[in-house]
Amino acid sequence: MTYYYRLGNIPPKRHTQFRQPDGTLYKEELVSSRGFSGIYSNLYHTYQPTKVKKVLAPKPAVVNIAHNHHLQMTHLKTCEATITGEDFLEARIPMLTNSDVTISICNPSGSTTDYFYKNGEADEVMFVHEGSGNLLTQFGRLPFKKGDYVVIPRTTIFKPVFDSGEVRLLIIESKAPIETVDYYRNDLGQLLEHSPYCERDIHPPVELVHELGEKETIVKIRKQGLLHEYLYAFSPLNVVGWDGFLYPYTFSIYDFEPVTGRIHLPPPVHQTFQAQHAFVICSFVPRLFDYHPLAVPAPYNHSNIDSDEVLFYVAGNFMSRRGIDKGSFTLHPGGLPHGPHPGTVEASLGAKETHEYAVMIDTFRPLSVTEEALRFLDKNYPYSWGE
Repeated sequence: MTYYYRLGNIPPKRHTQFRQPDGTLYKEELVSSRGFSGIYSNLYHTYQPTKVKKVLAPKPAVVNIAHNHHLQMTHLKTCEATITGEDFLEARIPMLTNSDVTISICNPSGSTTDYFYKNGEADEVMFVHEGSGNLLTQFGRLPFKKGDYVVIPRTTIFKPVFDSGEVRLLIIESKAPIETVDYYRNDLGQLLEHSPYCERDIHPPVELVHELGEKETIVKIRKQGLLHEYLYAFSPLNVVGWDGFLYPYTFSIYDFEPVTGRIHLPPPVHQTFQAQHAFVICSFVPRLFDYHPLAVPAPYNHSNIDSDEVLFYVAGNFMSRRGIDKGSFTLHPGGLPHGPHPGTVEASLGAKETHEYAVMIDTFRPLSVTEEALRFLDKNYPYSWGE
């Protein structure tokens, strides 16, 4: 749930005449969710957004599950991945997937593409591990930087333009809408006073971008296991104004304020986003440790009977894990007890704070490792709890 926002010029009343300087009407478009019952925005186009010149042949966009990778603790050493492809789509390598979510790495070498992209069936969260740039969308220009979660609602037409330098991304594709957390919102949707972040930490697009005049533009659309290609007569960047609750935005992991306690608190206190009945995204950030005189700062062993736990290690010294570097994934499947590596509990006693950053994704349906992920597999990880 975001808040109401407007950008550019809009008429005083929805669904009424709104004319261009030459007297012709602007073309209104309602982008809505849940069959007109969810959040929505109204956009006003210079050109007809439905003017398709050609529908090109689609290409497969399937995720290959590694059926021979059975139930086990898993470490994917994606810290070793360098450039994974030239552009934003080609560079995506799916790591983990189920019917609700696909989790990928993406380290592109190119700064941008000559086409736009639209995910027609999933919201996307792009976590910027390294790099910066701008997301160009019909809602406007959205700057992003290292540490940002870039939340992109489905059907948003966009292309990223990266600044020079290394780019490393974690991409989460969600079949359910990405929302702020229920228990951090009041009845009207406002984030509560004790929420670890508030609306002023959420950053919408800053300005509209105009590419006017007839300009053939490819929009690649992902839907039903295919990547469709539509050739439009105009660039999607011809919106003169919009308002509503549905739009892309950024939130920085550096703006997440951690919740601490006298004894060790469970991971839900780090929850940042939710995808209803599917998964949650949590942010682990530098924080003071527990202040009970006998507190054990390291996490306790636990066995999640109804969720798989994924950790993407962003930065810092990961005190409960050995052999983990930034950019790695660990997957701890539901039903298998897991916890700190031997020696790390004793080593944590007396520690006052942690300086680590990590993104956690807890799914409520089992995850599968992909064939593409196996090249990063640490085969010794299931045995790493040996003394």
